[in-house]
Amino acid sequence: MDQTTQSNPNSDQCTQGIRVQAAAQYLPDRSEPDRLWFYAYRIRIENQGEERVHLLTRHWIILDANNAREEVHGEGVVGCQPVLGPGEVFEYTSACPLQTAWGTMEGSYTFLREDGSEFEVAIGRFFLAPSLGAAATTR
Repeated sequence: MDQTTQSNPNSDQCTQGIRVQAAAQYLPDRSEPDRLWFYAYRIRIENQGEERVHLLTRHWIILDANNAREEVHGEGVVGCQPVLGPGEVFEYTSACPLQTAWGTMEGSYTFLREDGSEFEVAIGRFFLAPSLGAAATTR
């Protein structure tokens, strides 16, 4: 996946000093149009606050073009529960299959502060959709 998250994210949301950027990319080589569309997405999490935070859990809401909803809950992200000090960044790439050509993702992360309190950080909605050129080849 190209490095577009910082310069051109599809979603850019800041909650309580934690900035989350997301960008998705269609993966034609892993897709089987008319049956399965595969997307990679890149997440960039930046602690713009003044205290160290620990990412505990994730919650994704995935909708396809038929409005079929899937919710994903789990610990951490890609096997990690990163701790971010002020100014630190954590980036990761993951993937999402859809049974329609396009859909959306949004959700939240639960973080832990040093004082033991937890807070939710929004992941703004972003689209999973082929580019116009790729869409023409998937019909």
